[in-house]
Amino acid sequence: MRSVSILGSTGSIGTQTLDVIRKNNDLKVVALAAGTRVEELARQVREFKPELVSVGSEEGAKQLRLLTADMDLKIVYGMEGLTAAAALPGADVVVTAVVGMMGIEPTIAAIKAHKDIALANKETLVTAGHIIMKLARENGVSIYPVDSEHSAIFQCLNGENRSEVQKILLTASGGPFRGRTLKELENVTLNDALKHPNWAMGKKITIDSSTMVNKGLEVMEAQWLFNVPADRVQVVVQPQSIIHSMVQFVDGSIMAQLGSPDMRLPIQYALYYPHRRPLDTKPVDFYELGQITFEKPDMDTFRGLKLAYEAARRGGNIPTALNAANELAVSKFLNEEIKYLDIPEIIEYAMENVEFIDNPTVEQIFATEKTVYEMIESRC
Repeated sequence: MRSVSILGSTGSIGTQTLDVIRKNNDLKVVALAAGTRVEELARQVREFKPELVSVGSEEGAKQLRLLTADMDLKIVYGMEGLTAAAALPGADVVVTAVVGMMGIEPTIAAIKAHKDIALANKETLVTAGHIIMKLARENGVSIYPVDSEHSAIFQCLNGENRSEVQKILLTASGGPFRGRTLKELENVTLNDALKHPNWAMGKKITIDSSTMVNKGLEVMEAQWLFNVPADRVQVVVQPQSIIHSMVQFVDGSIMAQLGSPDMRLPIQYALYYPHRRPLDTKPVDFYELGQITFEKPDMDTFRGLKLAYEAARRGGNIPTALNAANELAVSKFLNEEIKYLDIPEIIEYAMENVEFIDNPTVEQIFATEKTVYEMIESRC
């Protein structure tokens, strides 16, 4: 029996993790953490009966207590509650599926408590990879990637000598606007951007996919997970989302991981590694598929990807500036306060104007985020 703590249990990754657990009787939920969806969290609590539950606020905790008054349950809240769920003694593995930089502190708490990490929060490595990976090594903790692309790379590297990797081929669907020109993107609406052709994801990551900022974040995440520089991570557009990523070795051999676009596959692989379990996903039918095509990403139209490569090359706190600017810009776009093409403009502005810090501490990472937010609010 493996015990699991899920941070972000009411989000897309969290609910799909619970679906995997629901269908396997040797996985047990010991902690759940969510933000504001208290009623949904209460339903999860009744079904999975964790020891500890964390919500975003004190008010949310009071509401949850009323909804679960008949249950013996420890309820906590805020960042303190999130870190308590991450470091719970009974947990073997922590699924970090919260959105944004709020994943940094609980991930650190989980690593210090010697919990393995099923990582679905890319911002943690984008902004604090130099801290997280070192800490994981020092504490003997394994980090299993949950992103479909990084899981694919992880699977391709299984049993291989990592010093023999020539480059990583990180695949991208191209999102809903693949092939569009800048002119055609000028009047994109929120509803247009939320229509991903292949994947069912949360709103923020769906927008990130449409701008290809998400792929840029994945380039930076891959740097830390697989110890390769950004210039050896090549993005390849593969619209069918069947090849989830590939690895090219020094002898020219290329290994690829293929499968249906179902996030439960990388989630389940992370929870059971190094073993595989049956999964009720639709198998790939190559006769029906017919072909798999490849394209070069258009980094002039989708400048978020180009800016991410620049942030990766510059390093320090510049990836944090990119991430923070993107988070705020996407939030403003979701609230229909800015236009779609304002997102990369805001990111570039933040990267150009933030003060550079070479090897930022956690405190300096959050200070950079705050500075970027203030900078953008004054500009907008």
